[in-house]
Amino acid sequence: MNDEHSGWPLREAEPVLRPPREEEPKPERTPEALPVAEAEPVAEPIAEATQVVPEAEAEPEAEPEPPDLFSVEHAAGAFSVPEGLTVMEGAPAGGRRSVGIVVSRFNAEITNTLLANTVEALEEAGVAKDAILVMPVPGAFELPLAAMALAKTRRYACIVAIGCVIRGETPHFDFVAGEAASGLQLAAIETGVPIAFGLLTCETKEQAEARLEKGAEAARAALEMADLFSRLRATAAAAAAR
Repeated sequence: MNDEHSGWPLREAEPVLRPPREEEPKPERTPEALPVAEAEPVAEPIAEATQVVPEAEAEPEAEPEPPDLFSVEHAAGAFSVPEGLTVMEGAPAGGRRSVGIVVSRFNAEITNTLLANTVEALEEAGVAKDAILVMPVPGAFELPLAAMALAKTRRYACIVAIGCVIRGETPHFDFVAGEAASGLQLAAIETGVPIAFGLLTCETKEQAEARLEKGAEAARAALEMADLFSRLRATAAAAAAR
């Protein structure tokens, strides 16, 4: 056999004899010797693997209740005067005094009871029944004019104005209540005759029904102021006579 390129005859390659390869014995594969990747994982219960403990839901904070604006009307406590001062005060005593009452017919279900309580308080204080004059007027707006008319006669030691105004859906309440209050104060200032404010100004009928004793309170306040003014006049007259 010749090489096409060199022209030299080619020798056939002698076969290379290699000793037979001894195979190494394979170790026996046991579960303990298995690779970690081939070991089957121990199955856990699904319920335990996927169980999620829900977080406790926070309770919504309760909104604070609005204060009841009508539950407290005054601060309790006993009045006291420092020692060493001259004090002049009146007492709710009727004696021989005459008292005028101006009362609103509007909301009569309330004003009827107010009037009865006012008369009862005056009689308990010693005011004779024939010394009480009652002058009904249409509504609370007319109370100041009637009170001033009675005061100007100079026949009454004091005047008690009673009525009831309940808030509605319009601003009517604010105008009537405000004008009645300022008008009664003006009548007392101009005449010098004590005029007690017994007009209820409430949001609801239930509030008015819970304040029916205000007529009696106004009666006692009027008598106290009348007695105070009487003492003041007597003291002033005694001082002038010296």
